[in-house]
Order: sequence, then structure tokens, then C-alpha cells
Amino acid sequence: MPTILRDARAEAVLTRLYEISERQEAEEKANPVRNADLPPGPDFESARKKYLSDKLVALEPDKAEFCYLQCRALGAQRIVEIGTSYGVSTIYLAAAIRDNGGKGIVIGTEYEPEKCAAARANWAEAGVSEYIDLREGDLRETIGDTGGPVDFVLMDIWTPMALPALELLIPQLKKGAVIISDNTIFAAKGYAAFLARIKAENSGFRTVTLPFSGGLEYTVWEG
Repeated sequence: MPTILRDARAEAVLTRLYEISERQEAEEKANPVRNADLPPGPDFESARKKYLSDKLVALEPDKAEFCYLQCRALGAQRIVEIGTSYGVSTIYLAAAIRDNGGKGIVIGTEYEPEKCAAARANWAEAGVSEYIDLREGDLRETIGDTGGPVDFVLMDIWTPMALPALELLIPQLKKGAVIISDNTIFAAKGYAAFLARIKAENSGFRTVTLPFSGGLEYTVWEG
């Protein structure tokens, strides 16, 4: 799977992970009843979260490559990924840190211990571990201090956590920082509070929805 990274070692890992992700997505589409056994509400959200616990739910390659290029263009040195999962998109972000001189860091966030272990193994295989600081646990307790001004944020998490994550990061954002949020059209209802915050008058943000699959919100912090 040749990618914009031009890194055979990382590309081999990405090929393997995307093949798994595609199989999982195909299985989910073939068995939609598993996602509709419960009516919408807390029980549905809990069941859905449990069902997805062993799924990669990887950011699509075109979006991941776009994030890589954005980080390169910014010269990003401190990147925060909200929702690391199995670490697929993190490989792109870490490659950007490496290609920007290798002195920065990607701060990942993941609640599930099993996913954290798998992500670390994937990064070691891809050769990018040294550029990643994975914060395991509830992000509301792990990202209050990222250690410096944040250049870039990838928001790819269970949507109710998007706004709490944003509020924690706002004081740490560098002026001109970019926030990329995935599936903001597909999951617009879940993102409602987050979108209201960044689109509010005098919010300090400027934002636009890019026409990637499911919608990709591109947001700039003006301070």
C-alpha cells in the first residue's frame, strides 16, 4: 500500500491494518442487526460502544494523508490525537513529527487498555514509537497538560467526548492551531454541542466542513 509517507516499513503495517479494518466494516454492513438491537438512548450507546471495542474503526487513508500534509505544512511539533484506538492514524501523525525534524511529539489518548497495548505494538512495528506519548485512561484526566503549545489536533472519538476534549485543549492551543474532526456530517447529532461551540460568534475559531466521506471539519484557532 504505497502512501504519501514514502516509508516501506510503515506502509506494510498500514496495509495490514487497513485490510483488517475493511473486513470489519464489511462484516458490520452485512450484519446491521447487531447495531440495531436496542432503541436509541443510553443502553444503545453502551451496547454500541461495547460492540466497537475490538474494531479498528480506522480513519480513512485519504483523511489520514490529509492530516499528515497539514502537520507538515504547519511544521507541527506538538500534535494531540483525541481517540487513538489501534493507532492507525497515529502512524501518519508520528511520521509527520519525524519528517518535521523528529524533535516533537504526538500525544495520543485511549481509554481501553487492550487497544493501548495493540497500538503500541503497531507503532513499534512501524518504527514510530519514539515520537508518541500515549496517555491511557479518561482523557479528561490525561490531557490537562500537554507540555507545551499544541499545533494540531485530530478529533476522532466517541462524539460526546469531543467538547470536553476541546475545552481542555483550548488554553493549550497555539494561535493558528488546526483541529480536524472526523465524520461531522455523518455524526452531526452527536457533534451538536461541539459544533455549536466552534461556530458560535466570538468563539475564537473559524471553521469549514470539507467534503470528505462523512464530513471532515477543518477548524483554526485564532485565539
